[in-house]
Amino acid sequence: MLFQRRLVHFPLYAVGCGLETEFPLFANLLIILASSLVVIALFRRLRLPPVLGYLCVGLAVGPTALDWVNDSEELPDLAELGVVFLLFSLGLEFSLSKMLELRRVVFGLGSLQVLCSGAILAGLLALCGAPVIAALLLGAGLALSSTAIVSKELTSLGEIFSSHGQNAIGVLLFQDVVAVLLLTLVPVFAGSSEHPWYWALPLTLGKTLVLFGGLLLTSRLLLPRLFHEVAASRSAELFVLLALVIVLLTAWLTHLLGLSPALGAFLAGMLLGESHYRHQIEADIRPFRDILLGLFFVSIGMLIDLQLFLDDGLLILGLTLGLMLIKGCVVAALVKWRGSDGETAWRSGLALAQGGEFCFALMALMQQNRLMPADISGLLLAATFCSMLLTPLLLRAAPRIAARLHRKPNEEAQLDQISALNAGLSGHVVICGYGRVGQSIGRFLRREGQAFVALDDDPVIIQEATVGENCVHYGDSRRGDLLAAVGLSRARLLVIAVDKTDIAITVLKAARQVNHQVPILVRTRDDSQLAELQAAGASEVVPELLESSLMLASHALIMLGLPEQRVRHHVDQVRHDRYRLLHGFYPGNQDKEP
Repeated sequence: MLFQRRLVHFPLYAVGCGLETEFPLFANLLIILASSLVVIALFRRLRLPPVLGYLCVGLAVGPTALDWVNDSEELPDLAELGVVFLLFSLGLEFSLSKMLELRRVVFGLGSLQVLCSGAILAGLLALCGAPVIAALLLGAGLALSSTAIVSKELTSLGEIFSSHGQNAIGVLLFQDVVAVLLLTLVPVFAGSSEHPWYWALPLTLGKTLVLFGGLLLTSRLLLPRLFHEVAASRSAELFVLLALVIVLLTAWLTHLLGLSPALGAFLAGMLLGESHYRHQIEADIRPFRDILLGLFFVSIGMLIDLQLFLDDGLLILGLTLGLMLIKGCVVAALVKWRGSDGETAWRSGLALAQGGEFCFALMALMQQNRLMPADISGLLLAATFCSMLLTPLLLRAAPRIAARLHRKPNEEAQLDQISALNAGLSGHVVICGYGRVGQSIGRFLRREGQAFVALDDDPVIIQEATVGENCVHYGDSRRGDLLAAVGLSRARLLVIAVDKTDIAITVLKAARQVNHQVPILVRTRDDSQLAELQAAGASEVVPELLESSLMLASHALIMLGLPEQRVRHHVDQVRHDRYRLLHGFYPGNQDKEP
């Protein structure tokens, strides 16, 4: 299990009818969800990642702070379901064919990362006086990263299929297998296991292969028929129930085999990733995943002793920075050694630099088997927690950090090459983001004979686009030096077609530092951050939802027989008034719009 129950019961002193004694899980959930509601709303206003909010909630309501939540036996199991649902959703994105493409990352980079990081950390622990067996187990445990935090943050940032995102996911999958092996080895080294280590290792690997084979057969023979029958019934309730049963049944069977339930859920999702129903399955389980995953992060925060930060704050800070520096540099060096560019290497290192939730389970099990002193485990747990706390912020700052860290000759040569290719351009259009919207804009510009240069950080898009076009370049549009290299100072127009408003604002600020005068057109989903985009320097902002509503309304008026010139006048007036007419919105029970 990724999450171990605490052995000490912490009472909850609440005012009321004694719900905490009759229904401890009910009282715990009520307190956690109510606290999370307030804290997450505050963090969203402060533009901080929700994961930080959940961890802080756990820290606050835990036994060493406010002591609002007692140690319910059901809470850890319920919280662990969040990771199970997250890994299942992630598996839906990474189908079997994609995972076969990542096999070199999973087994190559993954094994090298665990071996190198584990050896360095184990050596340092041994030098600090830890017993050899404990140092080896702890070194391997600290080499593992947080599957829950990294997967969630990469998904929310839209970087799951980037080069560094695939490196991170591949390594994390290998780490999940290693986590199970380490849990198996702790009783072996403590002398309380039935099997020696040379039997325990192949037995665990054999169980993994049996699980994969069974899930593969089931996904090919049984599940398609089940989903077809449920889809034919046109019952949303049945579809949701089937999706939940598959996730929970897979996790339960994996647990019975002595493996990680999250790993089993990922394998099940991966094998369903090629199904026609995968998008509907993902949409159905998303609400359960997000709430339960938040509960998991709260549970992690509850394990930390606040008194340690008061007594050994500087030591914990040093351990945190040392852990992240060692792991980040090892991963970056390995990725670079395997042939990736410097930016991908550093961003992969930043993504995997933290400790993982598995350390909490490993250290608890080692304490139970008397392989580790309690004072050392407390410090290492606090350092691991701090590294997890920093990870969401680190991932958001990763583009700027990587840009500073990987200043190297071949990147300067790449910038020089891009500058040379676009040196003769003047009065052209720069497009930031070459997805569906950016490509549509490019087609219209090409039809009118208007020169343009496009930037995108998706390697798949760049690989496909550069086959027939020489005006598309790989790179992060938030980098001012790259915008300068594509000739933004001489451009006639800048179009920001990325699908995330926060990224668009960063691109805006970088662009205004390069060219104060160029008109900038920004695509955004709605008008929720219209004022902020304009304040950052946007000349025009086109909200997709409002514009599509406007086009539908204009077509409706024309079909009703109104003169086309009159309709066009209405449309122009609404656009001139910044869509003010469309701002009123009354959501109903059946409204599905975001």
